[in-house]
Amino acid sequence: MKTVIIIAIALLIATLGLSLYLQPNDFSGCQLDKEPATQDGCDVADAIVAVSGGDTAARTQHAIGLYQNGWAPLLIFSGAAQDKTGPSNALAMRQLAREAGVPSSDIVIEEESANTQQNAANTKKLLTSRGVKNIILVTSGYHQRRASLEFHHMLENAVVVQNSPTVDKDWDWWWWLTPRGWWLAGGEFVKVIAFYLGAHQ
Repeated sequence: MKTVIIIAIALLIATLGLSLYLQPNDFSGCQLDKEPATQDGCDVADAIVAVSGGDTAARTQHAIGLYQNGWAPLLIFSGAAQDKTGPSNALAMRQLAREAGVPSSDIVIEEESANTQQNAANTKKLLTSRGVKNIILVTSGYHQRRASLEFHHMLENAVVVQNSPTVDKDWDWWWWLTPRGWWLAGGEFVKVIAFYLGAHQ
């Protein structure tokens, strides 16, 4: 019985640790549904960058919400087409933003990236050309750590990256109750290790 309790506690600690590690959140003390001007230590950024993949719609809606609440004046959507015969993910994300009332002038899309490393590399060009110095990076919670690592690596401290993970159909605080949750968490953890070993993707 004692062994079972120890194993259960160890599993609980490991699950909590993995949850916190995979989804860094620089706005955990901020109310994102309110304007940042009313909150101490919650500053606006130059742009919100949302990368496609997983639950792209949830990532897009989160980015749109941040924009609408005044967290940044510019939306950047990054992602190639999942179905190569159709429109890019970035184009579909822009359409969702337009339907939500975001002016086209406040939306920039990047349609070539097929993986996280390319998201960071291709977005860097857009940020540099626009003089952006501070971004809010939006992606699914399980993907936030690796995306943040890739963007920090690619931007080389020239741009401040702040993390704002989403809760979506694939990932919430109960992810550990589903096989898919463990598949996503385990896969991302392996990819983070690969990142540190130099195998970016």
